[in-house]
Amino acid sequence: MSTTELQANHAELMDGVYRWQRHIYDLTRKCYLLGRDQMISALDVPAGGTVLELGCGTGRNIILAARRYPDARFFGLDISAEMLETAGTTIARDGISARVMLARGDATDFDAGALYGIERFDRIFVSYSLSMIPGWEKTVSAALAALAPSGSLHVVDFGQQEGLPGWFRTLLRGWLKKFHVAPRESLREVLESESRRTGASFRFRTLYRGYAWLAVVGRPVSTP
Repeated sequence: MSTTELQANHAELMDGVYRWQRHIYDLTRKCYLLGRDQMISALDVPAGGTVLELGCGTGRNIILAARRYPDARFFGLDISAEMLETAGTTIARDGISARVMLARGDATDFDAGALYGIERFDRIFVSYSLSMIPGWEKTVSAALAALAPSGSLHVVDFGQQEGLPGWFRTLLRGWLKKFHVAPRESLREVLESESRRTGASFRFRTLYRGYAWLAVVGRPVSTP
């Protein structure tokens, strides 16, 4: 199966999963998508900066970030047309459409210049999306390639629940599987490896006894 076919199949799957869930997504997810607000508060977006969210879903994170960083411009990418429809409506209702541009695309292979007319971003963040993306490692590489000099990539996602009881991990994994979500055991290793490859800094935190992992990859300032 070609890459294009895989992308089309994943887009169809995500549209199917979220066709109805998107209407209650934020209400139901706020209880267990932990660490998102910590990630947003640590973005430290420069004045007039550009911020891209990969897997923007309903737009919840973009709206919160836009309120916190009122001078920044925001861009959202998602493979699900259903989610983007909800995101567009919610963003318009919040009155920030002038500062937000949404586009449909695959986070593993996207052309930011063609989609947004801008190729590099000061901040890129991925919130609980890598655990849903086939070939998610390519998303990490694509995000780092789209960072501006001195930019940073921020990731929050499910950890391995290493400090929590085994029964909790079993229940959580079973529940997540129903939504095609799989915590990435090698997430830290991949992020750290990509940091070394690109000469970037790397910071990593475990939250809530390993329930969630929070990481920041910072690009160095380019020198002539």
